[in-house]
Amino acid sequence: MVVSVIPTLDLERAIAEQGYDVIVGFDEVGRGSLAGPVMVGAAAIWARDLDGPAGASQGGSQESSHLEVPKGVADSKMLTEHKREAIFDELKSWCASWAVGAASNKEIDEWGISHALGVAALRALAQAEAKLGIDGNGMLSGKPVKVGAILDGPNDYITKTLNTFDAPEVPVPANVTTKVKGDRYCAAVAAAAVIAKVTRDRLMVELGAQPQYEPYEWAHNKGYGSAAHRDAIAEFGPSDLHRLSWHLV
Repeated sequence: MVVSVIPTLDLERAIAEQGYDVIVGFDEVGRGSLAGPVMVGAAAIWARDLDGPAGASQGGSQESSHLEVPKGVADSKMLTEHKREAIFDELKSWCASWAVGAASNKEIDEWGISHALGVAALRALAQAEAKLGIDGNGMLSGKPVKVGAILDGPNDYITKTLNTFDAPEVPVPANVTTKVKGDRYCAAVAAAAVIAKVTRDRLMVELGAQPQYEPYEWAHNKGYGSAAHRDAIAEFGPSDLHRLSWHLV
Protein backbone atom coordinates (compact mmCIF):
# COMPACT_ATOMS: atom_id res chain seq x y z
CA MET A 1 0.00 0.00 0.00
CA VAL A 2 1.39 3.39 -1.04
CA VAL A 3 0.94 6.10 1.56
CA SER A 4 0.32 9.53 0.09
CA VAL A 5 2.48 12.26 1.61
CA ILE A 6 1.40 15.87 1.41
CA PRO A 7 4.39 18.17 0.84
CA THR A 8 4.90 21.03 3.27
CA LEU A 9 6.81 24.32 3.34
CA ASP A 10 8.72 23.39 6.50
CA LEU A 11 12.17 23.15 4.93
CA GLU A 12 11.53 26.25 2.83
CA ARG A 13 10.72 28.16 6.03
CA ALA A 14 13.83 26.82 7.76
CA ILE A 15 15.97 28.09 4.88
CA ALA A 16 14.18 31.46 4.92
CA GLU A 17 14.97 31.79 8.62
CA GLN A 18 18.67 31.70 7.70
CA GLY A 19 18.27 35.03 5.92
CA TYR A 20 17.63 33.97 2.33
CA ASP A 21 15.35 36.15 0.22
CA VAL A 22 14.46 33.53 -2.38
CA ILE A 23 14.06 29.77 -2.02
CA VAL A 24 14.20 27.63 -5.16
CA GLY A 25 13.05 24.03 -5.39
CA PHE A 26 14.80 21.86 -8.00
CA ASP A 27 13.98 18.47 -9.47
CA GLU A 28 15.13 16.58 -12.53
CA VAL A 29 13.35 14.52 -15.16
CA GLY A 30 14.69 12.33 -17.93
CA ARG A 31 17.85 11.11 -16.22
CA GLY A 32 17.29 7.50 -17.27
CA SER A 33 15.73 8.15 -20.67
CA LEU A 34 17.32 6.68 -23.80
CA ALA A 35 16.46 9.71 -25.93
CA GLY A 36 15.83 13.42 -25.67
CA PRO A 37 17.11 15.94 -23.17
CA VAL A 38 17.46 15.77 -19.44
CA MET A 39 15.56 18.63 -17.78
CA VAL A 40 15.68 20.29 -14.37
CA GLY A 41 12.74 22.32 -13.11
CA ALA A 42 13.19 25.32 -10.83
CA ALA A 43 10.33 26.71 -8.74
CA ALA A 44 11.21 29.94 -6.90
CA ILE A 45 9.29 31.51 -4.03
CA TRP A 46 9.91 34.65 -1.97
CA ALA A 47 10.84 34.10 1.64
CA ARG A 48 8.69 37.10 2.52
CA ASP A 49 5.63 35.17 1.32
CA LEU A 50 6.16 32.49 3.93
CA ASP A 51 4.45 33.11 7.24
CA GLY A 52 6.31 33.48 10.52
CA PRO A 53 9.36 35.56 11.53
CA ALA A 54 11.27 34.76 8.34
CA GLY A 55 8.64 36.29 6.12
CA ALA A 56 8.54 39.44 8.19
CA SER A 57 12.32 39.92 8.16
CA GLN A 58 13.00 39.77 4.43
CA GLY A 59 13.83 42.85 2.43
CA GLY A 60 11.99 44.22 -0.59
CA SER A 61 8.33 45.16 -0.73
CA GLN A 62 6.48 45.23 2.55
CA GLU A 63 3.47 43.72 0.82
CA SER A 64 3.45 39.95 0.96
CA SER A 65 0.98 37.11 0.71
CA HIS A 66 0.70 34.06 2.89
CA LEU A 67 1.92 31.21 0.71
CA GLU A 68 0.17 27.89 1.15
CA VAL A 69 0.91 24.49 -0.31
CA PRO A 70 -0.93 24.21 -3.65
CA LYS A 71 -3.88 21.83 -3.64
CA GLY A 72 -3.18 18.54 -5.35
CA VAL A 73 0.58 18.88 -5.48
CA ALA A 74 2.58 15.75 -4.71
CA ASP A 75 5.59 13.83 -5.92
CA SER A 76 5.13 13.91 -9.71
CA LYS A 77 5.71 10.15 -9.91
CA MET A 78 2.69 9.63 -7.64
CA LEU A 79 0.39 11.65 -9.91
CA THR A 80 -1.27 10.48 -13.09
CA GLU A 81 -0.40 12.26 -16.32
CA HIS A 82 -3.90 13.73 -16.37
CA LYS A 83 -3.49 15.10 -12.83
CA ARG A 84 -0.10 16.64 -13.63
CA GLU A 85 -1.57 18.37 -16.66
CA ALA A 86 -4.53 19.58 -14.60
CA ILE A 87 -2.37 21.37 -12.01
CA PHE A 88 0.43 22.52 -14.34
CA ASP A 89 -0.81 26.08 -14.86
CA GLU A 90 -1.79 26.45 -11.20
CA LEU A 91 1.71 25.49 -10.07
CA LYS A 92 3.32 27.95 -12.48
CA SER A 93 1.12 30.70 -11.05
CA TRP A 94 1.90 29.64 -7.48
CA CYS A 95 5.62 30.25 -7.95
CA ALA A 96 7.13 33.71 -7.85
CA SER A 97 9.00 32.50 -10.92
CA TRP A 98 9.77 29.20 -12.57
CA ALA A 99 11.94 27.80 -15.32
CA VAL A 100 12.98 24.50 -16.87
CA GLY A 101 16.58 24.09 -17.97
CA ALA A 102 17.64 21.40 -20.42
CA ALA A 103 20.78 19.60 -21.56
CA SER A 104 20.55 17.85 -24.91
CA ASN A 105 21.30 14.21 -25.67
CA LYS A 106 24.54 15.30 -27.36
CA GLU A 107 25.58 17.28 -24.29
CA ILE A 108 24.84 14.23 -22.12
CA ASP A 109 27.00 12.08 -24.39
CA GLU A 110 29.83 14.63 -24.28
CA TRP A 111 29.76 15.55 -20.59
CA GLY A 112 28.15 12.66 -18.76
CA ILE A 113 24.81 12.80 -16.98
CA SER A 114 25.95 14.45 -13.73
CA HIS A 115 27.53 17.48 -15.39
CA ALA A 116 24.63 17.72 -17.83
CA LEU A 117 22.20 17.85 -14.90
CA GLY A 118 24.24 20.60 -13.27
CA VAL A 119 24.29 22.68 -16.45
CA ALA A 120 20.54 22.20 -16.92
CA ALA A 121 19.89 23.26 -13.31
CA LEU A 122 22.05 26.38 -13.65
CA ARG A 123 20.28 27.29 -16.88
CA ALA A 124 16.97 27.01 -15.04
CA LEU A 125 18.25 29.05 -12.08
CA ALA A 126 19.51 31.86 -14.31
CA GLN A 127 16.14 32.06 -16.05
CA ALA A 128 14.18 31.98 -12.79
CA GLU A 129 16.30 34.75 -11.27
CA ALA A 130 15.92 36.91 -14.38
CA LYS A 131 12.13 36.52 -14.16
CA LEU A 132 12.29 37.79 -10.56
CA GLY A 133 14.04 40.93 -11.78
CA ILE A 134 17.47 40.07 -10.36
CA ASP A 135 20.09 41.76 -12.51
CA GLY A 136 23.40 40.39 -13.74
CA ASN A 137 25.15 41.67 -10.62
CA GLY A 138 22.83 39.79 -8.29
CA MET A 139 20.92 42.91 -7.28
CA LEU A 140 17.22 43.66 -7.06
CA SER A 141 16.12 47.28 -6.69
CA GLY A 142 19.69 48.14 -5.70
CA LYS A 143 19.89 45.52 -2.97
CA PRO A 144 21.83 42.22 -2.99
CA VAL A 145 19.73 39.07 -3.01
CA LYS A 146 20.46 35.81 -1.20
CA VAL A 147 19.18 32.61 -2.82
CA GLY A 148 18.74 29.29 -1.04
CA ALA A 149 17.75 26.09 -2.78
CA ILE A 150 16.41 22.60 -2.14
CA LEU A 151 17.56 19.92 -4.56
CA ASP A 152 15.83 16.56 -4.72
CA GLY A 153 18.16 13.65 -4.03
CA PRO A 154 21.41 13.09 -2.14
CA ASN A 155 23.90 14.66 -4.59
CA ASP A 156 24.50 18.37 -5.09
CA TYR A 157 25.34 18.42 -8.78
CA ILE A 158 24.45 22.13 -8.94
CA THR A 159 27.28 23.43 -6.74
CA LYS A 160 29.73 20.99 -8.33
CA THR A 161 28.99 22.45 -11.75
CA LEU A 162 29.38 26.13 -10.82
CA ASN A 163 32.34 27.82 -12.55
CA THR A 164 33.25 24.69 -14.53
CA PHE A 165 33.48 24.24 -18.28
CA ASP A 166 30.33 25.12 -20.21
CA ALA A 167 28.52 26.09 -17.00
CA PRO A 168 26.26 29.13 -17.54
CA GLU A 169 26.82 32.18 -15.37
CA VAL A 170 24.16 32.73 -12.73
CA PRO A 171 23.57 36.17 -11.15
CA VAL A 172 23.25 34.68 -7.66
CA PRO A 173 24.61 31.17 -7.06
CA ALA A 174 22.24 29.30 -4.77
CA ASN A 175 23.24 27.78 -1.46
CA VAL A 176 21.98 24.25 -2.02
CA THR A 177 20.40 21.92 0.53
CA THR A 178 19.89 18.36 -0.69
CA LYS A 179 16.82 16.45 0.38
CA VAL A 180 16.23 12.79 -0.38
CA LYS A 181 12.64 12.42 -1.64
CA GLY A 182 12.38 16.19 -1.61
CA ASP A 183 9.64 15.95 -4.23
CA ARG A 184 7.52 14.11 -1.65
CA TYR A 185 8.17 16.40 1.30
CA CYS A 186 8.89 19.93 0.02
CA ALA A 187 6.25 21.92 -1.83
CA ALA A 188 8.71 23.95 -3.92
CA VAL A 189 10.49 20.78 -5.06
CA ALA A 190 7.19 19.04 -5.79
CA ALA A 191 6.12 22.03 -7.89
CA ALA A 192 9.42 21.97 -9.77
CA ALA A 193 9.04 18.23 -10.38
CA VAL A 194 5.58 18.54 -11.91
CA ILE A 195 6.55 21.56 -14.04
CA ALA A 196 9.64 19.75 -15.35
CA LYS A 197 7.78 16.48 -15.96
CA VAL A 198 4.92 18.07 -17.91
CA THR A 199 7.31 20.25 -19.92
CA ARG A 200 9.48 17.29 -20.96
CA ASP A 201 6.55 14.95 -21.60
CA ARG A 202 4.96 17.50 -23.93
CA LEU A 203 8.23 17.92 -25.78
CA MET A 204 8.69 14.17 -26.26
CA VAL A 205 5.11 13.77 -27.50
CA GLU A 206 5.64 16.63 -29.96
CA LEU A 207 8.93 15.17 -31.18
CA GLY A 208 7.45 11.69 -31.38
CA ALA A 209 4.82 12.90 -33.83
CA GLN A 210 7.50 13.73 -36.39
CA PRO A 211 7.78 10.99 -39.04
CA GLN A 212 11.45 10.19 -38.41
CA TYR A 213 10.74 9.50 -34.73
CA GLU A 214 7.35 7.74 -34.95
CA PRO A 215 8.76 4.19 -34.78
CA TYR A 216 10.12 4.83 -31.26
CA GLU A 217 6.64 5.57 -29.81
CA TRP A 218 7.79 8.50 -27.66
CA ALA A 219 4.19 9.59 -27.17
CA HIS A 220 3.83 6.51 -24.95
CA ASN A 221 7.28 5.97 -23.43
CA LYS A 222 8.58 9.59 -23.39
CA GLY A 223 11.98 8.32 -24.49
CA TYR A 224 12.41 5.74 -21.72
CA GLY A 225 13.45 2.16 -22.42
CA SER A 226 10.18 0.37 -23.02
CA ALA A 227 10.27 -2.90 -24.93
CA ALA A 228 8.71 -1.24 -27.98
CA HIS A 229 11.28 1.55 -27.88
CA ARG A 230 14.24 -0.83 -27.65
CA ASP A 231 12.78 -3.03 -30.40
CA ALA A 232 12.50 0.01 -32.68
CA ILE A 233 16.13 0.97 -31.98
CA ALA A 234 17.21 -2.57 -32.84
CA GLU A 235 15.24 -2.47 -36.09
CA PHE A 236 15.83 1.10 -37.28
CA GLY A 237 18.93 2.11 -35.35
CA PRO A 238 19.24 5.13 -33.05
CA SER A 239 18.02 8.55 -34.14
CA ASP A 240 19.87 11.85 -33.83
CA LEU A 241 18.06 12.39 -30.50
CA HIS A 242 19.23 9.17 -28.86
CA ARG A 243 21.94 9.13 -26.21
CA LEU A 244 24.60 7.07 -27.94
CA SER A 245 26.57 6.63 -24.71
CA TRP A 246 23.57 4.76 -23.23
CA HIS A 247 22.93 1.02 -23.47
CA LEU A 248 20.18 1.36 -26.07
CA VAL A 249 19.31 -2.25 -26.89
